[in-house]
Amino acid sequence: MLNSIIPPVMTLTSFFICMFTAIVLGVLTALVFITTGRHSGSWAQSLALLPPIITLVIMMVNGNIGAGLAVAGTFALVRFRSVPGSAKEIAGLFMTVAIGLACGMGYVAYAGIFFLIMAALALLLGKFRFGEAGKAHRQLKIVIPENLDYEGIFDDLFEKYTVTHELVKVRTTNMGTLYELTYDIRLKDTQVSKAFIDELRCRNGNLNIICGREADLELM
Repeated sequence: MLNSIIPPVMTLTSFFICMFTAIVLGVLTALVFITTGRHSGSWAQSLALLPPIITLVIMMVNGNIGAGLAVAGTFALVRFRSVPGSAKEIAGLFMTVAIGLACGMGYVAYAGIFFLIMAALALLLGKFRFGEAGKAHRQLKIVIPENLDYEGIFDDLFEKYTVTHELVKVRTTNMGTLYELTYDIRLKDTQVSKAFIDELRCRNGNLNIICGREADLELM
């Protein structure tokens, strides 16, 4: 039952079984990750499409070491040319790749068992919010003009509205004419105060300010 269903010579029956399994597991994987957080539609569709694509590729190079190395190099090239995503999105992509590899080699039972284990784990971690910051934790992004010294400029406001704050990243934007400051903060209240945002706007010249949970800001 747990052996590969692909015979030495590929048959149409084994091809359809592997492809159908990859399609079903790909769609189910996408549904699992959709229920555990917010994601774009294109990313969910990619999770559903990757397993059958990889299954076919692995079937075509089965037994050919040289072709297998070439395919691995192609996957690596696509990975490094893609737009970086969140850690959860990358984990989802690796999961679909693993399912596609198992189905492509004919181990559909192992692919199903692997999916059940990983889906249960993902749902449990999402339900209990494993490793997530508290409700008062936010990521704050503030844009300031390049001629404004950002060191300590918001410290009095942070003392007033936050329990802790840390400047974690500084980058230039708009052809170097602006700075974007990224802070990790923990608010005294669980909600972002309008007064806090208004006072920040007075300091940064009414430029962009974004305050939200880190996972939500990654989708922007």
